[in-house]
Amino acid sequence: MRHPDLEACTGFDWDAGNALKNQLQHEVSQAEAEQVFLGGPLLVADDSKHSRSEQRYYCLGETDAGRTLSVVFTIRSKLIRVISARDMSRRERRVYDQATPEDH
Repeated sequence: MRHPDLEACTGFDWDAGNALKNQLQHEVSQAEAEQVFLGGPLLVADDSKHSRSEQRYYCLGETDAGRTLSVVFTIRSKLIRVISARDMSRRERRVYDQATPEDH
């Protein structure tokens, strides 16, 4: 399920601190986080609980290697700005598996 705002995006905008945090704490590289948006099935939802100064979203998706990630992001000037990326929890994986085709 694609989000309309995501369809208009043309690339990524990385904050160096967030990129380093994702790499050190969750062992997720920038390339892996970007693959989630470019590859197979992607579930996207509004993250209204954490949207204070700007609209945030979260998504569940897979990397090219099949790693399942949960990514929190915002959109700025048609660029996806990843805030955090980590492996899906068991609960998130169940939701993702139920909502996506068997061959993902």
